[in-house]
Amino acid sequence: MHPLSRTERQTLDAALGWLGLGLLADAQKELDALPDSVRRHPAVLDVQYAILGESDQWEDAFAIAEVEVTLHPDRPGGWIHRAFAARRRPGGTIEQAYDLLLPAFDRFPGEVVIPYNLACYRAQQDRLDEAWRWFAIAVAFGDLRNLQEMARNDADLKPLWPKIAALK
Repeated sequence: MHPLSRTERQTLDAALGWLGLGLLADAQKELDALPDSVRRHPAVLDVQYAILGESDQWEDAFAIAEVEVTLHPDRPGGWIHRAFAARRRPGGTIEQAYDLLLPAFDRFPGEVVIPYNLACYRAQQDRLDEAWRWFAIAVAFGDLRNLQEMARNDADLKPLWPKIAALK
């Protein structure tokens, strides 16, 4: 994939700015101004996914994530996005999210968000032993204090909060 031009990067940055302000329609207008030739660039797909997710348009977000995984299978973001959207789209389930994300664990060793999210999915299924194993893997890849802070604010991991808090 060729790099974005300076103008394309500026347009994408403007979309991110609008997104950061919560002005989703303005963010989408910026993306719509980009030429078709860059619509499938991973950075553009990431922003499109974010706009759709913030709009709770999870079916469309899932479709964008599918494109990410298909066109850019060596980038973990698409795999993470697809699982996240699969859980939230109409008819989606936590099991679907888990099944879609699991292959990414072997594909992206050391990517802390993957075992972290797998822990979340298992915790929500009340499969706490598996959830704990996934969280321990995330800790092995990442910073314990950061992960504890993330977990404290993540209701998905509530069943594990006491054990996570006790980690030193």
